[in-house]
Amino acid sequence: MKLYDVVELREPRPSEQLSAGAVGSVVDVFDGSPPMYEVEFADTDGRTVAMVTLRADQVVQRDGHL
Repeated sequence: MKLYDVVELREPRPSEQLSAGAVGSVVDVFDGSPPMYEVEFADTDGRTVAMVTLRADQVVQRDGHL
């Protein structure tokens, strides 16, 4: 994955009030083993509701835009 890719959360994150299937955008990529991705989740008005650092196996890359 790369910056600005659209991703879907595979599993719920109750501590961030995110359900499985929540859609976000990659805003930072951390090289390492495994690589990690900072993903921003926003509401329908474009306000950030959560910023979460995730592994690639915790999200599914989607085609398209938010």
